[in-house]
Amino acid sequence: MANSGIMDQASLVLKKSLDLRLRNQQIIAGNVANAQTPGYQAQRFEFESALQQAVTGEGHDVATTHHRHISTHGGSIGNVKGKISEVRDTSGLGDGNTVDVDQEMVQLAENQIMYEATAQLLSKKMGIIKYVVQGN
Repeated sequence: MANSGIMDQASLVLKKSLDLRLRNQQIIAGNVANAQTPGYQAQRFEFESALQQAVTGEGHDVATTHHRHISTHGGSIGNVKGKISEVRDTSGLGDGNTVDVDQEMVQLAENQIMYEATAQLLSKKMGIIKYVVQGN
């Protein structure tokens, strides 16, 4: 029964990863759609380090002075939102648009591969749970 907490944690991480990757897909698609818009600043969505910190608890420990105090170790996976930043034009040339379509397509492909892998992991996990529940 002790492992059920780990399985629940894994499911939460996989689900949150899917949600964040979907958001990343939307931002990349927005960049591609605005590739010809003068002055458009490409956006980047960063969430991997925040998700990792929520899972491992890095940077979230607060000293507890009593055994009944609530530990903050691990943070909350549900609270991971990610961070959107803009790519600034440092060249001073052109129309101020910072979208590099080739780079966006690479990021789009990488994000799609990671999304599909995460979806497959979650599907396999649910298949195992279904197998166990059915008593096979």
